[in-house]
Amino acid sequence: MKNVRVEDIPINDRPRERLINEGVSSLSNEELLSILLGSGTREVSVKNLSMLIISKANGINNLKKLSFNDLLNIKGVGKAKACIILALCELSFRMNRLFDTLSGLKLSSPDIVFDFYKNKIDMYQEQFYCIYLDAKKRVIKDKLLFQGTVNHSLVHPRDILKEALSLNAAFLMCMHNHPSGDVNPSVDDILVTNRIKDACLLVGIKLTDHIILSNGAYYSFLENGKI
Repeated sequence: MKNVRVEDIPINDRPRERLINEGVSSLSNEELLSILLGSGTREVSVKNLSMLIISKANGINNLKKLSFNDLLNIKGVGKAKACIILALCELSFRMNRLFDTLSGLKLSSPDIVFDFYKNKIDMYQEQFYCIYLDAKKRVIKDKLLFQGTVNHSLVHPRDILKEALSLNAAFLMCMHNHPSGDVNPSVDDILVTNRIKDACLLVGIKLTDHIILSNGAYYSFLENGKI
């Protein structure tokens, strides 16, 4: 891994300058962590240290699983930096806990679903959720129904509708993620959507949308005129 120092990066491409000029959402996970850590060491730049920490955690979503001692075992991380990372993880947990349920929320756009699940879902494993809505499109319940590859032969509409009928749902929405990073629907995604839509119509329930999400992006069947 080439040791890239912040001072070697053109000014306009440095994390803090990019945050100011382009907005915080434009930064990568490594750049955000670099800003928080502030500096690296003689042996490793803050950029490379950030990449190393995320790599040791096996992804940004698993950063919270590292203990104080785990962090200290990473070359370049001292007590101060370990405390910063642990404080970051705890603060993130507390902020997300304020928005840990969709119940009662009116889903007016796919953005709401994306904002909720981007912090909840495991981006390293494909997961399939159903969100059950009442007649006013307020959330009654969301439920994880499947994990693993979402193959059309494995996703059974009867499992989805059984829950929907028990909740007296009028509408439902499906959501799953693509760990690959590509949010475009696969052939199986389209088959699954059509099967669920057709099954819902038979019992008087409407499938309002199927949303596919990945890191930083989503695809809505509704917005793309596919449902």
